[in-house]
Amino acid sequence: MKLIKGHLAGTLATLLIATPAAGQDIPVPTSPSISAAPAVPAPLPTLTGAQVAQLADLLAKDAVAQGLRQVAAPIDADPDALVRAALDHARAVHAGRLDAGDFQRSWGIKPQGYDPLPAFADAVARDRLAAWFASLPPPYAGYDALAAGLARYRAIAAAGGWPTLTSAPAYGASGPAVALLRRRLAAEDPQVSATGDNFDAPLLDAVRRAQRRYGLNPAGQLGAQTLAALNVPAPARVRQIAANMERWRWLPARLERNRVQVNIAAAVLTVFDGDAPVMSMKAVTGRPANETPMLVSTIHSVVLNPPWNVPTSIAQGELLPKERASPGYLKRNGFRVMEGGRLQQSSEKSALGRYKFDFANDFAVYLHDTPAQATFSRFDRLASHGCVRLEKPAELAKLLMKTTPEWQPDAIDATVAAGKTVRAKLADPVAVYLLYWTAFAGANGQVGFRADPYGWDETLASKVEARSARRVLAAK
Repeated sequence: MKLIKGHLAGTLATLLIATPAAGQDIPVPTSPSISAAPAVPAPLPTLTGAQVAQLADLLAKDAVAQGLRQVAAPIDADPDALVRAALDHARAVHAGRLDAGDFQRSWGIKPQGYDPLPAFADAVARDRLAAWFASLPPPYAGYDALAAGLARYRAIAAAGGWPTLTSAPAYGASGPAVALLRRRLAAEDPQVSATGDNFDAPLLDAVRRAQRRYGLNPAGQLGAQTLAALNVPAPARVRQIAANMERWRWLPARLERNRVQVNIAAAVLTVFDGDAPVMSMKAVTGRPANETPMLVSTIHSVVLNPPWNVPTSIAQGELLPKERASPGYLKRNGFRVMEGGRLQQSSEKSALGRYKFDFANDFAVYLHDTPAQATFSRFDRLASHGCVRLEKPAELAKLLMKTTPEWQPDAIDATVAAGKTVRAKLADPVAVYLLYWTAFAGANGQVGFRADPYGWDETLASKVEARSARRVLAAK
């Protein structure tokens, strides 16, 4: 029996908690074995008449519940076709709907292979089809909460959605514009009374709650960003939730006990000890066109007082033009030309600050300190070239190296103060996940949303819907 853990939401505490859902066993993905002889397909199990009807009903409902289709599609009653459709559905729910060619390069997390036939055959033999369906989704409470949110937002959309706000009433106002605002907020927030036309203190609190759910400044004023978030149509929120559910399916069946997780879209880093968040901080992630990639890796070392080896794209696109416009710019800012014409900025003036967290990946990105602290005061913190800048890198370094005897806090502080570049290897490397979450459900059932700065939600939702439609056509 797995323990239920909440999926916390908030501004700085917008945390991704991926924990097993209650009573759900974790299915272990399997991949077909490789051998010299071609594999002989296993025979499909034979269904009873009652199982044919049950399987058709489960398939029609679950495809919608899991966000793979917007509406239920007709199910072929031919038993063999029905079994093939069930196996296809299982792969989609457990490991994602996309094919390998659908993944963009920056979507560096790929689902593990999964063969659903053995477990399905066992479920048929033991007449446990409903339990088999329940075992398919990712075994995380965060996914279950999003699935519940999907059903709720579908119901809102089916009822006509919510009104579009064309004006921005202020606290203390009254009239039709306030009545419209109440109706809009009440559609998502059960604490709001949908009747009345006064902008009173409870309505001000409701506006602030909405702003927190959207990752905006909770000042209570209906500025352009707040109006834009409130005016996103309900069907668009449905597709956004479905896209994020698909990303959950790409995660491993088990997450490491100790791990660092970055929500790229929310620009927040969280450290987990087991299932409990033990540290959270603001981050700065990649701006559009310099996207921070999704990936899974392991932090193996922390570089103290790191120099900055400037990527060629930044050197040619930003630094060399500044040198041409103001000769001596590079020298004044601590840059030197290395072998092969590569630029390096000294550790004294490094844009990486005093800490750099290294982990292997194909994108040349890492977590690091920064001397530019002003960005952390913003709510929109997508401003880097793709790496992740950290609000509290010293605290993170000391936490990650707490089991490394030679790198206790005093030794770290002394080395940083001395200014010497040193690579400190972690005695216990720590998993790191860079994830893109724009919709997540809190313990209270409320769904929090973030903007889709990279346009990945729309791309992903369209790919999932297209693949699902092709599967339906192919089965006919």
